[in-house]
Amino acid sequence: MDVKSGLFYLFSALMLFAAFRVITARNPVHAALFLVFAFFQAAGIWILLKAEFLGIALVLVYVGAVMVLFLFVVMMLDINLDSVRQGFWNHFPLAAGFGSIIILQMSAVLMGGFHISEEVKNSNTAQAVGAVVQANNTKDLGVLLYTKYLYPLEIAAVILLVAIIAAIALTLRQRKDSKHTDPGDQVRIKSRDRMEVIKMTATQPFVVEAPMAEVVAGEEKKA
Repeated sequence: MDVKSGLFYLFSALMLFAAFRVITARNPVHAALFLVFAFFQAAGIWILLKAEFLGIALVLVYVGAVMVLFLFVVMMLDINLDSVRQGFWNHFPLAAGFGSIIILQMSAVLMGGFHISEEVKNSNTAQAVGAVVQANNTKDLGVLLYTKYLYPLEIAAVILLVAIIAAIALTLRQRKDSKHTDPGDQVRIKSRDRMEVIKMTATQPFVVEAPMAEVVAGEEKKA
């Protein structure tokens, strides 16, 4: 096994581990961090497959923008972890069924790719290699994104903009337990408004109530 194959299996194993921890982590912040780790491993696999643009785009867009925004929202929101974990085992069979279907589909695609016949592999090898060498996947992706898929790209950009505005609005909402202070009010306040001096006498006469007065008078008579 060469170095490229070893790196592929290493990245794949780490990505599977990170994906498993995403759905099993109790803390949503930890789950988001594991998802970032999975994205990095997927970017490494893309680069190994000669798709450098997709690898860099995965790091810049998903890790640098989407996941940072998601972490920002998760850390700013007051999420009750107990309520989030409720009903996990009730929905687990359905989630396990969908996961099994996805695993079977991916296994069929991967095993079908490994069992390529020798005739297909050896036919027109030189022409295929020449076409791959002359192709520029970054340029081709750019042409497709800004011509054929321009409207979906603009829609995705608008969705990200809405998500950013929503995250800012969530952080600026009024909370009962918030100790937020307005810096403008602190700057405009006067010294006389900070402290109020109340004039009062230094000593006050001791007022004896009626029952206490009788006790004091009886003690004085005894003396």
